[in-house]
Amino acid sequence: MQYQQVCLEALAYTLPEERVTSDEIEARLAPLYTRLRLPAGRLELMTGIRERRFWPVGTLPSSQSIESCEKVIACSGIERSEIGALVHASVCRDHLEPATACRVHHALGLPAECQIFDMSNACLGILNGMLAVANMIELGQIRAGLVVGSEGSRQLVETTIDTLNRDLNLSRDDVKLAVASLTIGSASCAVLLVDRRLSRTQNRILAATARANTQFHHLCCSGQDEAVADGMSPLMRTDAERLLEAGIATGAETFTTFLADIGWQRDQIDRTFCHQVGSGHRKRMLDVLGLDAARDFTTLEVLGNTGSVALPITMAMAAEQGLLTAGDQVALLGIGSGINSLMIGVEWQHALVQAAESPAVEAESPAIAGAD
Repeated sequence: MQYQQVCLEALAYTLPEERVTSDEIEARLAPLYTRLRLPAGRLELMTGIRERRFWPVGTLPSSQSIESCEKVIACSGIERSEIGALVHASVCRDHLEPATACRVHHALGLPAECQIFDMSNACLGILNGMLAVANMIELGQIRAGLVVGSEGSRQLVETTIDTLNRDLNLSRDDVKLAVASLTIGSASCAVLLVDRRLSRTQNRILAATARANTQFHHLCCSGQDEAVADGMSPLMRTDAERLLEAGIATGAETFTTFLADIGWQRDQIDRTFCHQVGSGHRKRMLDVLGLDAARDFTTLEVLGNTGSVALPITMAMAAEQGLLTAGDQVALLGIGSGINSLMIGVEWQHALVQAAESPAVEAESPAIAGAD
């Protein structure tokens, strides 16, 4: 997929105030740890995740998505009348129907002609949404579009803790299938794409490559549809070791095609952003792809795995901190359960980022970086 007319104009994110450390989760798992004689500190040691965040009880994904969208509209200066599409692309949504995008669209006061829909594809949802909007812009159907997602983790983590403590038949091998569920964090991120003739930044999306390897669709599964935010009690089983191996293999195949599609060499990539699963996954992926870890940026240590939000919010925070500069060739390297991989190449010029008001974010908000 090649693009000539699409710019990644602005990013915005919102974070919960409540922080939950891996040590706190292990303290709540004391009955399990005692019974199986598990050493303290293993959760952070295995994943590299020190903490993750939770929204307040009862928070709807749409509420946070509205906030993130308001921020991205404010920092971009775009007129709402120009926005021709809105995609809500997180795993979490308000209800089975109507689309969560409906409430977001109403609250933002977007035009009636604006196309709105939900899109879900595990951790790739926002990246898929970006391509859907990019295609509309490239075809001349719209001038600008919003992609947003808000992931919540409290219900999954708390249900997992309760289940692990109550089931006295679990073995150490059984516990391994639940570890990934304990890494999940909450966050919200919005991305604004525009026609380059409307752009203030000229951050051009150049190309994208997608690959599906669905023979591994069973390696990470929740129960039946548990996406409804209010009152859900989700559980998820993840064969993390096999998922890592199959995911990285799929990513490597995608990356080879991506380099050919965009016409880059590995050493021409100035900055990479990967899905934020864990430190071991990141290291293996960069090693296999032959990429320099010094050019990669992570948020997993303090945000955990925030699903579809993970990659775009990591890019937003890097831009906010001035780590993207004019002329950088940037690779978004997405891998999601299923297994699917999606990689997007961006030629960066300027940053427009509206951040959350959070102690974890040092740069001022909004930030305009990379202009020099």
